[in-house]
Amino acid sequence: MKKAIVCGAGGFIGSHLVKRLKSEGYWVRGVDLKLPEYSKSLADDFIIGDLRDPVVCKNSINFDFDELYQLAADMGGAGFVFSGENDADIMHNSALINLNVIEYAYKAKVKKVFYSSSACIYPEFNQLSEDNPKTEESSAYPAQPDSEYGWEKLFSERLFLAFKKNYGIDVRIARFHNIFGPEGSWKDGREKAPAAMCRKVSETSDGGEIEMWGDGLQTRSFLYIDECLEGVRKLMDSETFFGPVNIGSEEMVSIKYLAEIIMEIAGKKQKIKHIAGPLGVRGRNSDNSLIMEKLNWKPSYSLRDGLILTYKWIDEQVKKK
Repeated sequence: MKKAIVCGAGGFIGSHLVKRLKSEGYWVRGVDLKLPEYSKSLADDFIIGDLRDPVVCKNSINFDFDELYQLAADMGGAGFVFSGENDADIMHNSALINLNVIEYAYKAKVKKVFYSSSACIYPEFNQLSEDNPKTEESSAYPAQPDSEYGWEKLFSERLFLAFKKNYGIDVRIARFHNIFGPEGSWKDGREKAPAAMCRKVSETSDGGEIEMWGDGLQTRSFLYIDECLEGVRKLMDSETFFGPVNIGSEEMVSIKYLAEIIMEIAGKKQKIKHIAGPLGVRGRNSDNSLIMEKLNWKPSYSLRDGLILTYKWIDEQVKKK
């Protein structure tokens, strides 16, 4: 039986990854500050601990796991990342976690290490247009991320790759593009656009008004959680390709259109009130040329398919309040 450790197993992607690994027959240890909020963890062993603390890392990564997944980070949606109020915590906390995790993965002789980077590492100057953003993997340099979150992710990519180069650790890196789905943040200030819009549409009556930051013409692509995990597993199983590689959807939409899809799913017609708020880059889309070439993989879920499942779950949460 293969053994895996998921750092950040109490979070959205991490808790889903634990379920995926268990379905494949792994023994799984989870590590996080907290247990998953919305469902019971399926991990065989769960350590509640702070990965910023090297003692916690040492005690958690304490043997030669077949696979380690490093997803733990101080992160959230635009309201958290782009407000400017959390920059020091984002950089300090996530960098400490990554420094500790890769060091103890090396010391424990972990066989494969996955690091979850982000589309936020891409230069702001390539994402000034909502119509034609540039995010192929080679465009990361010269670097100019639009947030401290992006800078920390880029630093940590280089950290993991340096351990690969100097110490021979089998490191895999993926750059996630806006992963969404059930059991993610939806009301705590860290939620991303799909969850925020689902919540607003659910909470507002038919004919009512919802608020949206900016003019709504800014563009993004969003990837459903099951697709994200499939891409991660494909990357980990590859014997020849290690990344960094985009894991995202190429179905780019405006935030206004995203809201309209959700209204249609909910059977509501609502007005949109545009207000000031943190926005990030003007346009972003996943370039999937490399992952298709190297892993022969692309997402199969449409955005609408994923939103149907996500809206249903968030609507249930709203009604429980």
